[in-house]
Amino acid sequence: MWTTITEFVDRYHQLLLDGIRDTLVMTITSFFFAYVLGLFLGVLLVISKPHGIRPNRACNVIVGWIVNIGRAIPFIILMISIMPLTKAIMGTKLGVKGAIFPLIVSAAPFVARMVETSLSEIDAGVIEASQAMGATTWQIIRKVYLPESLPSLILGGSVSFVTIFAYTTMAGAVGAGGLGDIAIRYGYNRYEADVLWVTVVLLILLVEIAQAIFNWLSRKTDRRIRR
Repeated sequence: MWTTITEFVDRYHQLLLDGIRDTLVMTITSFFFAYVLGLFLGVLLVISKPHGIRPNRACNVIVGWIVNIGRAIPFIILMISIMPLTKAIMGTKLGVKGAIFPLIVSAAPFVARMVETSLSEIDAGVIEASQAMGATTWQIIRKVYLPESLPSLILGGSVSFVTIFAYTTMAGAVGAGGLGDIAIRYGYNRYEADVLWVTVVLLILLVEIAQAIFNWLSRKTDRRIRR
């Protein structure tokens, strides 16, 4: 058995290491930009509501439609349908680089709704008190909305991170690289079950590590937890 494991490691260790690297590059890069974009859209949704700090029905409806449409399109269909746009922006529609743009476009709407939910949980009295003291819209966003909802935003970020992580495996079906590509090319197309199951285990481990990091960050930023 040990000989079999040794042979497996000798044959596939570099391939799997490259797959982990590519998956993490796609996930982390896409998560960063998707979260920034989703945070912006989520804040717009909250402040432009009828009872928000800057009510604007047109803005709220337009942004809401954009977010809903983005959430309604399955990732694999979105990725294929915007390939020409991806190539125009990223210079390629294949590989790790070609997967990042569709990952951002697909994940940002989900982030926006999570941000909206987190910000909406803040006590309205705190917002009203800030307005009464003459705080500007930007000051309320920066000093009230974001700090008060930070633990929830981080936990929402963990869901978004894992979702993007799962999307990278689907992106492997169209040549994006990463662990998903390895699972399909070797585990499925070549019927190498050992590669498939090792890839699955690696994906599970990476998700567990990411979730643990986000949980730790959430606890550290939660002012309700006594230290």
